[in-house]
Amino acid sequence: MPAMPAPDYPADVRARLDADAAELVARYPDSRSALLPLLHLVQAEEGHVTATGMRFCAQTLGLTGAEVSAVATFYTMYRRKPSGDYQVGVCTNTLCAVLGGDAILDALHEHLGVGDDGTTEDGKVTVEHIECNAACDFAPVVMVNWEFFDNQTPESAKRLVDDLRAGRPVEPTRGAPLCTYRETARILAGFPDPRPGAVEASGGAGPASLIGLRLAKGEAGAGRVVAPRTADHPAGERPPEHLSAHDAPQKTSASDPEHPAGPVSEEGEG
Repeated sequence: MPAMPAPDYPADVRARLDADAAELVARYPDSRSALLPLLHLVQAEEGHVTATGMRFCAQTLGLTGAEVSAVATFYTMYRRKPSGDYQVGVCTNTLCAVLGGDAILDALHEHLGVGDDGTTEDGKVTVEHIECNAACDFAPVVMVNWEFFDNQTPESAKRLVDDLRAGRPVEPTRGAPLCTYRETARILAGFPDPRPGAVEASGGAGPASLIGLRLAKGEAGAGRVVAPRTADHPAGERPPEHLSAHDAPQKTSASDPEHPAGPVSEEGEG
């Protein structure tokens, strides 16, 4: 049985999208280059990329449905099913995981009763499992509609989603004020950001990421040479130089389950 064709948008919606699409396409020498912005545009309309949205993109750009679908299914920022007003992305890549990202994700799953890419019954929050939020300086990091919430804990993350669901004001740690997922999608399509102070807001990197740039510009002193953490030096004697404190790591409760109380002294080993 052949698949039913996707319905078209109502006439007034189609006219508005046509006008927006024409503005976006005009920015590119090759019209097909506007596919990514157009997918954000239709996502802003319906909250996710529907068959109707992909059909609109194909018709506008003279592409096949397969060409549009291949792009829409490749990038994770395009949602293929209805999702919440707020996309809550929890990073569990290396640094965030070590500092508690896995615990935050597990806590949100249990607290909200949803799994990865699951949406709460009220349609407010979708929990997304993210590999990296590109903000390691502030780990563990949670993002809401790609705005930063730094140095999170399971408890602070649960308060965050509770506030979002209750409609209480929520302020990102840095960057622009929070807006809904559909509003974010329209901004990502390439239209002006209407949020007060959004242009001036800074979501930049933290001091640890910027130290290399500061050194290159001569704005920071040379890095401090530190001794290995297990070194034992007589009082007043200068410790031997090492490039990193991680040259001689200690065992911890995570790496040595037989000693859960904390770091293990050298005398206790053997």
